[in-house]
This record gives sequence, structure tokens and C-alpha cells, in this order.
Amino acid sequence: MVEWFKKVLGKDWKISPAGGLTGDAYVAEKDNRRLFLKRNSSPFLAVLSAEGIVPKLVWTKRMENGDVITAQEWLEGRELWPKEMQHQRVADLLHKIHHSSELLHMLLRLGKKPITSDDRYNEINHRLHANKLVERQNDVYQSLSYLYELLPVTREQKQVVCHGDLNHHNMLLTNDDQLYLIDWDNAMIADPITDYGMLLQWYVPVGDWDSWLEKYGVTKDKHLLKRMYWYLILDSLQFLSWHYEREETHKVMERLTNLKELNHNLSILI
Repeated sequence: MVEWFKKVLGKDWKISPAGGLTGDAYVAEKDNRRLFLKRNSSPFLAVLSAEGIVPKLVWTKRMENGDVITAQEWLEGRELWPKEMQHQRVADLLHKIHHSSELLHMLLRLGKKPITSDDRYNEINHRLHANKLVERQNDVYQSLSYLYELLPVTREQKQVVCHGDLNHHNMLLTNDDQLYLIDWDNAMIADPITDYGMLLQWYVPVGDWDSWLEKYGVTKDKHLLKRMYWYLILDSLQFLSWHYEREETHKVMERLTNLKELNHNLSILI
């Protein structure tokens, strides 16, 4: 892969791995210029770049084997600190993403279909029965019962482009004070509460939820909270299954503790 990059860019470019789980990302350096290179990024990257959601896309090239390589501007900066996820600019960026018709049209053109809550319930229900977690853990049984009971609350919601992995590690604040949301591999068309519900749960004290939601542009009520907890429980069940199937006992216990807390919070609302 490094040699191929040098063939495309020129042998005077220095190519090095950028890290990450997939091993498909590299940094190219020459003189005072740096590019972020990635293999098989989604064509969605082009419209994200045009909308100013991610750093500027410089070029896209197709390799002989069909792989697609993208080059983006390398911008010096840092990830957000957890406390900074509460800031207005994060709410503004999410609002822009969730209300962008350009992003939605592009994902639809790429063949992405909206993911309904019924689809997601059926998927997790099948998985939890397949791995026997429903029978073995009472909290899992309770969670699944809540998901079924509250399905009507989650239906007929506006479906928008969601990031799907919203955390402070994916928020890039550049040295010239530009904020970007990166790593769009889990992008989907879904209820926007799947994004901002996760942000509230992990980064915003409960007493400040009203204030943050006002920054984003919605009003907190019991209906919204039920929807939010529905998706938080679903997400927790998915992670629990993932760790259980890999026999990661410590992580399973952590997820069960989180699930118990979510069940308790939702039981107060119902």
C-alpha cells in the first residue's frame, strides 16, 4: 500500500500509517504539506467535505484492484475534551447535520435505507434470543420488554442523517478554531435522537439536559425522554451482546450495570 501511494504521489512523499483499528489510514508528508489518506472511504465523504462537516477532500483516486483512495487536508488540532461536548457549537454542528437535505439525498443515492425502530427491535430481539441472554439475565429480559412496550413511541419520527458513533474522540477542533465531526463509517438514516441522546447520556449532567436541548433546538418532554431511553437501551443491549459473544466477562458486567441504570431511569418515566 505504501508503495502504491508513492507511485501516485511521487517518491519524494513520506508515507506512514495513521493508526486506527482498520489499518487503512495513512499520512503523506512532503515539505510543509500533509495529507490524510484512507482506503475505501465512502463516496459520502465528498458531500461531507462540501458541507464543511469534515476537513476538505483534496482528491479521490481508484486503484487497479477497485479500491478507492481519498486524500484530505491534514489539519493540526485536538479532539474535544468531554466537558466541551456540552458547548453550543457542538449542538449547532449536530443541528446542521441533522437538517441537511444534501447529506440525506447523498446517502439515499448511495443506497442507504432508513432504519426503523421496528427493524432494530426485531434485530436485537433475534440476537438476544440466539445467544440466550434473555433467559440468562433478568435485566436483559426487562430491557427487551421495555423496547417492545415503547415501540409505538418511536414510530413515525423524522429520519435524518446520523453519525452513529458520537463521542468526543470523533470531534476535531483545529488550531484555527474550526470544529469537525470525523469518522463517518457508521453513518445511517435514523431518528436524530440516536445521536444527541448518546451525547446527553455520556457528556451532559441530567440537570443540564433542558439547556442543551434548547441549544440544539428541541424541547424536553416525557415523550422525547422515552424515545431517548429506548435508543440508549437498544445501544446498550447491542454492546452487551457484542462483548458476551466474545466472552469478555468484565465488559459484560460493565454493560449489565449500565443496563440496570437505564432500566431504572425509564421505569420512572413509564
